[in-house]
Amino acid sequence: QVQLVESGGGLVQAGDSLRLSCAASGRTFSGYAMGWFRQAPGKEREFVAAVSRSGRIPAYSDSVKGRFTISRDNAKNAVYLQMNSLKPEDTAVYYCAAASTTNRDYASYDYWGQGTQVTVSS
Repeated sequence: QVQLVESGGGLVQAGDSLRLSCAASGRTFSGYAMGWFRQAPGKEREFVAAVSRSGRIPAYSDSVKGRFTISRDNAKNAVYLQMNSLKPEDTAVYYCAAASTTNRDYASYDYWGQGTQVTVSS
């Protein structure tokens, strides 16, 4: 299996930026599509962004498109989420996940990190 560890979360003000990182173990990282999901208190986990195995094909939810950018560096076994123009509604625990194909469905992701907290104050 693959193990994923997120980092980079924190407390910021509205309009600020954060860059989340996800480090993967093993030598099979490039064989997985990668995604970011988030879960706010009292809400279901929702799709944020995903990227193909090669890193050439990204996908975003409408709520973050234009503000967030997903990328990956297969040589470093890492995936990133650059978050700009943060809003209070972005407050959530952010999770990194790995899947066989690039998609928006949380049920299709086989491996998950422990999550990192992002809090955006107004």
